[in-house]
Amino acid sequence: MTHPVSRTILLLDIERFSDRDDVEQAYLRRMLYDVTDRALETAGIDETLRTRADRGDSVMELIDANAPVTALLRALLTEVPVQLRAMNRMASRSAQMRLRGVVAGGYVAVDDLDGWVGSDLNHACRLLDAALLRAALRERPDDFALCVSDSVYQGVVRHDHPGVPAADFHQVTVGTKNGPLTAWLHGPVPPAGEDHGERGAGEAPGGSGDRPAPAAPAAPETTGTTRDTEDTRNRPAPAAHRGAPAPGPVLDVNGGSVSFGGGYVAGDQHGVSGGRVTGDVVMGSKTDGDRS
Repeated sequence: MTHPVSRTILLLDIERFSDRDDVEQAYLRRMLYDVTDRALETAGIDETLRTRADRGDSVMELIDANAPVTALLRALLTEVPVQLRAMNRMASRSAQMRLRGVVAGGYVAVDDLDGWVGSDLNHACRLLDAALLRAALRERPDDFALCVSDSVYQGVVRHDHPGVPAADFHQVTVGTKNGPLTAWLHGPVPPAGEDHGERGAGEAPGGSGDRPAPAAPAAPETTGTTRDTEDTRNRPAPAAHRGAPAPGPVLDVNGGSVSFGGGYVAGDQHGVSGGRVTGDVVMGSKTDGDRS
């Protein structure tokens, strides 16, 4: 294992990647790399200053500590939303891409299997996977939600550098399996009472960028006693609905059946329209016994 060295950590993750098929996933991975490369190039961070790890639906970049974090944040806040907007407006629904992003700092070592090791890296991954950040992305019109670690905020963001407005970042506490983490979310914080799960309450599955589907209307509550219910049933219908035809056959013919508006005439009926019908004719419901 190498000695731990100071690095800026950049994580970008595709929202709802597993909802897509293999062809769509392959396309989105290419687009993710393109967006990442352009953002880093805009920040003046070339390939000699960074190391990339592929995580399928996400990309992890270890950036040399000498690269300017202000330029990186400025590129993420401006270049990434512009790229996503341009790409998504021309893409089908299943090919649209929305991203969560985290910028953190800390010490990372590389083991003998080229694996990255470090508690600071683990904390960054916890932020990326936080339910609060996922909920924030669902509210973002520009398809991108960014969170920075407390160390990045204290060392860079709070000084209000040009293009990185400190007032736009809000302190949040993110619950993780390792305990609460303090972080800073760019943009509005989701309401405290909102469901911060992977998928919003009532959200329809499908392509990236879906918003929560309208909730199904609640069934009307039943109040009052059984007698009240019976009285309601026996109450005359409103004037607008009186005289509406009852469902089911209008005529019931002994030895056959006649149905108007539903469908068929069968049996020994002759000339139903203007003619003669043999057998008993019952209007409404049929009862046993003699009919008068």
